[in-house]
Amino acid sequence: MTRTEAPDDVVLVYTTAASLVEAETIGADLVERRLAACVNILPHMRSLYRWNGVVERADEVVMIVKTVRRLVEPARQRFREAHSYDTPALLVIEAPGGDPDYIAWLRAETA
Repeated sequence: MTRTEAPDDVVLVYTTAASLVEAETIGADLVERRLAACVNILPHMRSLYRWNGVVERADEVVMIVKTVRRLVEPARQRFREAHSYDTPALLVIEAPGGDPDYIAWLRAETA
């Protein structure tokens, strides 16, 4: 962690799931455990990627997990335990700023 990052800094975790059921199961678990304040689930995404030397195509579900920095690692562990992929996409995105009331709610929900 750099000096400018704080454990309660808000971050977004971009990830995908193989199905709507998987995304909802993982998302509900993260919110129930207070590892995330909110999980947005966007179904019907088409992914193109190279895996083991072959270009693959897959229908996936996008998940945007709203949480704080200190919870990224425990959320990542829960996600990997529940996910069907060998190597799930997990990208942590800085989220500076935002509406103060929303940020306060998000921090309270992950306290």
